Amino acid sequence: MNHRVYFRKIVAGILVMAPLVLLQSCGFFGGKKDGGKDGAAGGGSKSRGRGRGDVGIVNGEVAATQRKGFKQPTPLGMVMIPSGSFMMGQADEDVAATQVSFNKRVTISQFYMDDTEITNNEYRQFVNAMLTDSVSTLGEEYIMTKLYPDTTVWRKDFTYHNGDPMTEYYYSSPAFDMYPVVGVSWLGARDFCKWRTAVLNEYRTSEGQFMTPKFELPTEAQFEWAARGGKASAKYPWGNPYVANGKGCLLANFKPQRGNYDADGYAYTAPVNSYNPNDFGLYNMSGNVAEWCLDSYADASTVFTWDLNLINNDPNEPRKIVRGGSWKDVAYFLETGTRSWEYETSTRSYIGFRCAMEHLGRSSGREFR
Repeated sequence: MNHRVYFRKIVAGILVMAPLVLLQSCGFFGGKKDGGKDGAAGGGSKSRGRGRGDVGIVNGEVAATQRKGFKQPTPLGMVMIPSGSFMMGQADEDVAATQVSFNKRVTISQFYMDDTEITNNEYRQFVNAMLTDSVSTLGEEYIMTKLYPDTTVWRKDFTYHNGDPMTEYYYSSPAFDMYPVVGVSWLGARDFCKWRTAVLNEYRTSEGQFMTPKFELPTEAQFEWAARGGKASAKYPWGNPYVANGKGCLLANFKPQRGNYDADGYAYTAPVNSYNPNDFGLYNMSGNVAEWCLDSYADASTVFTWDLNLINNDPNEPRKIVRGGSWKDVAYFLETGTRSWEYETSTRSYIGFRCAMEHLGRSSGREFR
């Protein structure tokens, strides 16, 4: 065999094996956790990983290990959003010259997110539960004025607009059960999250199971990472720089032309599972209704927020982040990096929400030593 060819094969073999050795040293493939056989010199006692469970103190030594029985379930209607790092901020030209969405490298831990916006029917379960169980504590006036959707938004949001049919039927009619709820304030959306958490954990507790983390509005960073669907620099959730596919079909519910709201198939909102989901399995992360996020608004929050699971949590700031764009917005507001805001008490015919939940445990299969 030619010496030069033989040498190349040896080098190629080394290059193949080197990453595997490196990954093994990082613990990607697992490995022994103790220093040798039980009772061997330097070992002396069994590894903590071989204990008998949550047994407490044994022979004067702490013998408690991993408790059994906890497995965080994927909540109904949610999907797992993997951890990742991306350049948060404007994904294209800042055509509005807002200068409020500067780019910044951030990392997001994995979490769960509703695959669709919260529907009228889902929100109705919450309101009905409040009217049934909480009138004595909250009062009917509070429930009907703060939690019940403001159905008048279809008239008051637009000048000289015939919103009467939507005002009367949108929240109440079965025809709109699977459409996104609107007319809910940021405060009302958070109350829904608290109720949803209580319902789930009351059931789990009654079954002798551990409680799960709470449902909450997604942070602005979580929303943007989820909207991009794993495409780190995606301008829109579907990835490409256009709002229509190769056949000319519009890919979201928005205002594509001057006054032609019906061009995308829906004059107002659309069912929450309309159009194709992004690569994370999420529907309508752009268009249909804009969505409340947990964060308070600041003109350039990326300057002072951290770069790991960032959030601007300012209880004294009444302006809250709104993301995603809606059925009445032009394409600029559908971009994954475009930011907007509304007052926390505001109710709009074009703002809804969805929930998120933290995932407990490691973000990946990696285990560094």
